[in-house]
Amino acid sequence: MIVIGIDPGDHTGLAVWDTGQQAFVLLATLPLHKAMQEVVKWTTAPELAPQRKGKKVHVVCEDARQRTWFAPERNVSEYRGKLMGAGAAKRDAKIWEEFLSDKDVAMPYSDDLGLTFTMHKPQAHGTKWAADYFARVTGFKGRTSEHSRDAALLVYGWR
Repeated sequence: MIVIGIDPGDHTGLAVWDTGQQAFVLLATLPLHKAMQEVVKWTTAPELAPQRKGKKVHVVCEDARQRTWFAPERNVSEYRGKLMGAGAAKRDAKIWEEFLSDKDVAMPYSDDLGLTFTMHKPQAHGTKWAADYFARVTGFKGRTSEHSRDAALLVYGWR
């Protein structure tokens, strides 16, 4: 199975995990529309067929609408900024859910592969790993961003 992690936002984190290899195939930070194109590509592109090898594709998307914990703010301006960011993250989660739910977009690309998805509740302390710590734990040696690491943590170790 190919499992794709999505960390929505202005800079969308995207991670592609191969459950057979137990390794990341791709970590990237992309604009929303490019991340969506990448998800579609993993279900359709002939050049990815050797990596897919008939595996199903599952997307795990962080859903800010399900967040139940909130860090204390230090000042009003920081709080206002967090609220604006939270609103955008909730909007992006809704866009991703609609995109992934749209059978005209997601399913007909490949009858044998199909595309499933899960909207994942954000976890306190489940994100924001430093690059060196991420590399030590996951063994991934390539370049990463905070956003791609957050997406990777949604799917790392998936079996």
